Amino acid sequence: MLSYRHHFHAGNFADVFKHVVLTLLLKALHAKDKPFCYFETHAGAGAYDLRGNEAQKNREFEDGIARVWQRSDVPAALADYVASVRRINRERKELRFYPGSPRVARALLRPADRMVLCELHSSEVPLLRHEFSGDDQVTILPQDGYDALGKQLPPRERRGLVLIDPAYERKDEPDRVVAAVKLAHARWATGIFAVWYPLQDRASQARWQQRFRSTAIPKLLCAEVCVQPLDVASRMNGTGMMIVNPPWKLKEQLDEVLPWLTTALTPDGGGGARVEWLNP
Repeated sequence: MLSYRHHFHAGNFADVFKHVVLTLLLKALHAKDKPFCYFETHAGAGAYDLRGNEAQKNREFEDGIARVWQRSDVPAALADYVASVRRINRERKELRFYPGSPRVARALLRPADRMVLCELHSSEVPLLRHEFSGDDQVTILPQDGYDALGKQLPPRERRGLVLIDPAYERKDEPDRVVAAVKLAHARWATGIFAVWYPLQDRASQARWQQRFRSTAIPKLLCAEVCVQPLDVASRMNGTGMMIVNPPWKLKEQLDEVLPWLTTALTPDGGGGARVEWLNP
């Protein structure tokens, strides 16, 4: 039974981090003229109303996008991400809507690029279809994203990015993620794979990284941002992205951008960021 709905958490600090990294990855694909495919395993609704009852319950966006989107010192590397948030809010000064990963990615598709979105949650699929109604560059698959990886890869474009972004509501989710990455990489060794994950405590962080090291997949980059110490396992204290085949100079970009982002998200201090090769 799928119970997780991202509407309660839209625009939180983890979303901001995830979509910053996603934007940098997609922009890197613009370096070549040849078209690419963006593939997402857990697409969600595509966009979120921050005035909705779900988002208003915990107002997590106040500690996330609300601390970033109107700052005057946003680094140039984050300009496209911030622009995607402003675009969905129609350039208004008031923060009302937040783009999910599909909407962030759609803003960076060129005319020859395309997007494949998987979503299994029955209440999210109609919202996702409505969000991209009539868009010929977007394909929506109402099915398990892990299964779709085995059927859809490699894409005909031979270039592209896969975002694996589950809710981790199942106990076996980490194992499913690692198995999916191993399978997908075996089918498409040159593709870029980005796996989002939450951070709770150092023990779980170490286990997560060891799972990926054990795959022996080369070119494996780990990027993380923490907004609280990793000492309370019952809460999400940070967030990370495991990136297979990161584009050239992505590590240098993240080394420059993530300290600024951490400071913006934790104005009282206590946050931290790191970027590290696991399997160079």
